[in-house]
Amino acid sequence: MGNLKNILDAFFKGIARSRVSLIGAIITTAVFPFLLGLVIIDSLWHIDNPYMGAIIYMILGPAFMGGLAMVFVGLFFLKGKEEVRLFTLDYLKEHFTDETRFARVRKLIFLGIFLTGANLFIFSLLGYSGYHYLESNAFCGKFCHTVMEPEYTAYQNSPHSRVNCVECHIGSGATWFVKSKISGARQLFAVALDTYPRPIETPVHGLRPARETCEECHQPEKFHGEKLIVNDKFLADDKNTHVQTVMLMKIGSAGNLAENAHGIHWHVAPENTITYQSDEKRLTIPVVTLTRADGTQTVFRSSTQEEIEHLETREMDCIDCHNRPTHIYRSPEAALDEKLLSGKIPRQLPFVKEQALIAITDSYTSQEEAEAAIAERLTAWYEERYPDLLASKPQWLQTAIRGTQEAYRQNVWPSMNIAWNTYINHIGHGESFDIGCFRCHDDMHESEDGQTISGDCMTCHVILAENEENPEVLRKLRGE
Repeated sequence: MGNLKNILDAFFKGIARSRVSLIGAIITTAVFPFLLGLVIIDSLWHIDNPYMGAIIYMILGPAFMGGLAMVFVGLFFLKGKEEVRLFTLDYLKEHFTDETRFARVRKLIFLGIFLTGANLFIFSLLGYSGYHYLESNAFCGKFCHTVMEPEYTAYQNSPHSRVNCVECHIGSGATWFVKSKISGARQLFAVALDTYPRPIETPVHGLRPARETCEECHQPEKFHGEKLIVNDKFLADDKNTHVQTVMLMKIGSAGNLAENAHGIHWHVAPENTITYQSDEKRLTIPVVTLTRADGTQTVFRSSTQEEIEHLETREMDCIDCHNRPTHIYRSPEAALDEKLLSGKIPRQLPFVKEQALIAITDSYTSQEEAEAAIAERLTAWYEERYPDLLASKPQWLQTAIRGTQEAYRQNVWPSMNIAWNTYINHIGHGESFDIGCFRCHDDMHESEDGQTISGDCMTCHVILAENEENPEVLRKLRGE
C-alpha cells in the first residue's frame, strides 16, 4: 500500500466507506466547476444581478467549503481505523524516516500540496470576489428587493447617487466590516421571518459618526460666503405658471481662512461646541447648550422640557440638519415640480399640476393600483373638459400620465407604509415652521440672562424673490 495507486485507492475507498465523506465529495465535485467558472466570470466581467451573486457567494461558496469539511470529518473521524492509518502522524513518521519509503510517500505529499494549493486559490478568489459582492450597491439595494426598494430608489435620485452605499454606512477596517455583517445577518433574519419594520426606521443611532463620514469628502471650514439658491415651482392654475423663489443662503464658514466663524456653518466651527437634549427622534429639542472656546457656557431652554420624560444628549454635527443627504423623499408638490421642470409632465397641458396633485395624494393600497387610478383619473378629466386638445395633442396626456406615475412611484410605497412626507427632512423648516431649523431657532429657547435663539429668517438667508414669475433679480443677474 506504499505506492501512489494503493494510497489513492485507500483514500477513495475511505471516502466511500463514510457516508459523511461521500456526501461531501459529491457536493464538492458537483459544485466545483460551476463555482470556479462563475467566480472567474464575476472577477473578469462583473455579474450585476444581485441574485446571481447571492447564488455564487451565499450558496455555492458555502456548499463547496462545507463539502470539503464533510470529506475531512468523515475521512478522519467517521470511518474504520485501518484506512485512517494511512493519514496519521505515525504513518507519516514511519515513511519520512525510511529513505526507501519516503520516495513513495512524496507522491502523496505532492498530491496533497497540489490539492491544498488549488483549494487555497479557490478560497482566495471566492473570498476576494465575495467581499466585493457583499460591499456592492446591488447587494445593498436589490438583494432584499421589497424591503430596500424605497431606500434604493431614493438613493438613485439623490445628489450622492454615485457614492457607494458602504462609503457612508460602513467605515474602513475590519471592525466596521464585522459590525455591518452582524447587523446584516440580523436584518436578513428579519426579512426571512417577516418581522422588519414598515416603514424602515431612520437609523438615528446606528450610523457611523456623521462628521467622520461626511467630512471624508466635505469640509465645512472650506465653505465661504453666500450661495444663490433658485427654487422652481409651478402653480396649480390653467397655465401651470412657472414661479421662482430666489434666496441668498448665508453658508458662511466654520472658521478656516476667515476672520471668524459665521453663517450656517458657524454651528460646526471648532470654537463652538453645541450640545442639545431631545426626544428619541430629535424632533423636539427643549435644551440647547453652547460651549465657547474659553469654556463659558450658555444654556437655552424652552417650555417643552417638562413635556418629555426621557431626554437624550447629543453633540450637534452635520446630520442634525442634513439628516437625509441621500435617501431623499420629495413632497407631492416638489415631486411634480421636478417632473414639470424636466418636461416629463408637459406644462402646456392645462391644469396638469392641479389634477396630477389630486391624483397622487389620494390613498392607494399598492403602486399598481395607484398607477392605474392616476391614468384613469387624468384621462377621464381631460376627455370631459378638453376633448379637442386631446384629439390634436394625445401625446401630451400620455406623457403627463407617465410623469405623474413616476413621481408617485419614486416616493410612495404602500406595501412599506411609506406615504407622502413619511420621512422628515430637516433642511429648511417646512411650511409649518416646526421642523429643521425651527426646532431651535424659534425665539422660544431662552437663557437665564434673557438671550434667545433667534427665529429671524435673515439669520440663514435673504429672500430676493418669492414665488415670482420671471423674477427681476434673475433677469439682472443674467444681463437681460
